[in-house]
Amino acid sequence: MTKQNQLKETIHFLTQKGLANPEIGIVLGTGLGKLVDEISIEIEIAYKDIPNFPVATVEFHSGKLIYGELSGKKVLVMSGRFHLYEGYTPWEVTYGIRTMHGLGIKNLLISNAAGAINLSYKKGDLMLIEDHINLQGQSPLAFKGANTFGNIFADMLAPYSKEINSKIIEVAKTENILLHQGTYASVLGPQLETRAEYRMLQILEADAVGMSTVPEVIVAKQLNLPCAAISVLTDECDPKNLQPVNIAEIIAIAGEAEPKMITLFKGVIKVL
Repeated sequence: MTKQNQLKETIHFLTQKGLANPEIGIVLGTGLGKLVDEISIEIEIAYKDIPNFPVATVEFHSGKLIYGELSGKKVLVMSGRFHLYEGYTPWEVTYGIRTMHGLGIKNLLISNAAGAINLSYKKGDLMLIEDHINLQGQSPLAFKGANTFGNIFADMLAPYSKEINSKIIEVAKTENILLHQGTYASVLGPQLETRAEYRMLQILEADAVGMSTVPEVIVAKQLNLPCAAISVLTDECDPKNLQPVNIAEIIAIAGEAEPKMITLFKGVIKVL
């Protein structure tokens, strides 16, 4: 089956299930699932029950698509995302974005957990992504027939919507939330970076590093889908003072910072 037909089948299935006219798509990052509690949920469907959707790995056995209302708008939420480091192809990693676009979303909001490369940022802070550096060594637009979905030479002058970003900044000011603005470097992972790699990222003027988001944003750009992304900074990556990584602590910090991210998302959804 062609990729186009796969997508058509998926979208047809979800439309039949009643996922009608969602306005905003949301991708929830690692440790950032609590936004779901704020949604008045109308429909939820496990990824494993959606035709052609990537088969979830252990990390996402609870992966599901959630449809409902938030801040007065119809939203479609990917609770659980796919990463290249889990062995998915770039097509699979971005399949949810193409699906949500096919169902009619007009704007896309993305969250992730990331490490702070900029040493003036602290763990628990939030960073609005202004630009990115793709260090994953691949592109979700580099496959045969990709041009049937839009221009493969997608212009990356402004991958993140200036309009949505300025609205998020306004909400942060109103709510008195510290919100950095910076550049996100996306690496393949899953291992964390060496001290030399952190030094390289500092030289490249990256402010944060993570293992997701960039493929999703590239696809959104191909589809002319305005998007914005917020990183929750869960650790400080100082090559001169590097500590052993504690994944449990990273998840805990994501959880503590998450209410601020939820406030920003709810606030911006209201005005989109």
